Amino acid sequence: MKKIEVIIKPFKLDDVKDTINELGVKGMTVTEVKGYGRQRGHKELYRGVEYETNFISKIKIETVVDDSMVDAVIEGIKKSAYTGTVGDGKIFVIPVESATRIRTGESGNDAL
Repeated sequence: MKKIEVIIKPFKLDDVKDTINELGVKGMTVTEVKGYGRQRGHKELYRGVEYETNFISKIKIETVVDDSMVDAVIEGIKKSAYTGTVGDGKIFVIPVESATRIRTGESGNDAL
């Protein structure tokens, strides 16, 4: 099993969610986060005053999938999150040692 963590632009959430669901992923966690990468923040205008913000609003999606689904899920996310501009996001793949469904006690892939 692998945990896939994705950081994307907020307006791409529905596209990525739909793609992940079409691929058969059974669940995901979505969190509103703030951060920056190479772009190091940006300038905004508020009540006529320009100020610089270091942290940009993003969406973090987390899901755990069977090893056999990883490549398809990554490709689907890349296509649906792509805008071609700076800040499109990142995809991280992390090994998952085990998973257990609390309600039923199922473990491994059955818990997904």
